[in-house]
Amino acid sequence: MKKQNVRTISLIVCTFTYLLVGAAVFDALESETEKRRWEALQAVEDMIIRKYNISQEDFKVMETVVLKSEPHKAGQQWKFTGAFYYATTVLTTIGYGHSTPTTRGGKLFTMCYAIVGIPLGLVMFQSIGERVNRLSSYVIKAVRTSLRCKRTVASEVDLICVVTTLSSLTIAGGAAAFSRFEGWSYFDSVYYCFITLTTIGFGDMVALQKDNALNRKPEYVMFALIFILFGLAIVAASLNLLVLRFVTMNTEDERRDEAQAMQALQVAVKLEGDVITSNGSILSGYEGHDGQSLNGTNTSSMCSCRCICLNGGNRHKKQQYKMRRSPTHIRHLLPEVVPMQDLNYDTQSMHTIGALNGSGIMSGSHMGIGLDVVDDTGNRSPIKPQPHPQKLLKRNVSLLSFRI
Repeated sequence: MKKQNVRTISLIVCTFTYLLVGAAVFDALESETEKRRWEALQAVEDMIIRKYNISQEDFKVMETVVLKSEPHKAGQQWKFTGAFYYATTVLTTIGYGHSTPTTRGGKLFTMCYAIVGIPLGLVMFQSIGERVNRLSSYVIKAVRTSLRCKRTVASEVDLICVVTTLSSLTIAGGAAAFSRFEGWSYFDSVYYCFITLTTIGFGDMVALQKDNALNRKPEYVMFALIFILFGLAIVAASLNLLVLRFVTMNTEDERRDEAQAMQALQVAVKLEGDVITSNGSILSGYEGHDGQSLNGTNTSSMCSCRCICLNGGNRHKKQQYKMRRSPTHIRHLLPEVVPMQDLNYDTQSMHTIGALNGSGIMSGSHMGIGLDVVDDTGNRSPIKPQPHPQKLLKRNVSLLSFRI
């Protein structure tokens, strides 16, 4: 199984396991509190109904009025300042839910606006994160150079430490400001900053929603918007170092596999059929590269052809010559190529074929095709044609290579 598939399956298993563990922990922490809060609210509801002698229907109307009027306590949400705040939550995918469009045109424009704005925001924050990491690496290098350290180049661990520190300082500073302006506890302010900068955006705690802050406190509105944008850029720098590294691992492995496959295809040369080497050995089903056989024998001089078997049989063998690359890439394997159609020979004279000796010289009664044969003593004598008992060989021999 490929490494990418194993990694994907492992991530799926780990994610679902993490979800199960989280569900169990949240159940243990929140279920009892939720039950007690519900019982307390039901007791208050019953007390109000009895005290003011109102029906259940009237109480539901009062409850709806209270819920719907909550967003209006911050002032007009859809004036330019409030609309800019809403557009920021859409583009950054925070989505507090403190104000939502009610008209059909507003809902349609929100969808179209998000389709373009969300990718634009992601690319922008990613680019800012890369610049922050580059600046951090320059600062680390300058500090180490001034301190005369041996190793001045910033590593990924160094950058992770820097952006983690910046993120912590951003959350701590923002929590102090929101605790002062909103009247929250410091812990709740830290919780709000973390939920905001990680773009979770539950909406249970939203800034700028008290005392008509959107219209009366422009400096606070400016601070909140700058905090969101700057904080998301710092978080993007952290994600650039942590998350994106793991996200691109599958892509890197796939590119590496493709490169290895292309490299193997470029150097692969395959020969199929019988190959006669210069020392007289016959390789069946030869498959090799650069003139090297499977057993390491040099095959710079060989014959792969449609002719009578060199083992002495009369069986016609079909040439099987296939290449993955161009024939010019193995031309060095066939140094002496003679087209048989250019030779003047009598096919009836082909009778038997002897073996090649170790020096690559045709010996004995090798082939009666009107050629001279050199024996072991060096004497050259013509070969007389001999009658062949079988049918004439009517096939054209496509390629024959000798080292004579």
